[in-house]
Amino acid sequence: MSKKLKIALILLVLVVGGYFILPIIKDYMVNNLGKRDVKSEAAAFTLKTKDIIAEFTANADAANKKYLEKPVAITGVVSSVKDKEVIVDGTVNCGFTTADASVKSGQSLTIKGRVVGYDDLLGELKLDQCSINK
Repeated sequence: MSKKLKIALILLVLVVGGYFILPIIKDYMVNNLGKRDVKSEAAAFTLKTKDIIAEFTANADAANKKYLEKPVAITGVVSSVKDKEVIVDGTVNCGFTTADASVKSGQSLTIKGRVVGYDDLLGELKLDQCSINK
């Protein structure tokens, strides 16, 4: 076997091995090094619900690049509360880790959470790890 062929095979093994090993390492780090604490992070953006929804409606790709996985503080009026889920202005779905009994429908407040996606079919922005921003 020639020297070039041996080098090519070694590189191929490293690339293919890395393709399968890196996701395992990432899962290990996420599961064993602790979950991200969005509540203690500073909000990267502070907006009204209508403003962030307008950005996602106008250009979802650009808005995803700007907001996805970032902590944002959203100000609006609570439309509904159901256990650990709070809907703000009918368009922002906030998932809390524990239910907050102080949140009531019709209440105006600011909620901080991590942007996890925009559902263009329903026109709804989804946040998780939410907390009341006081």
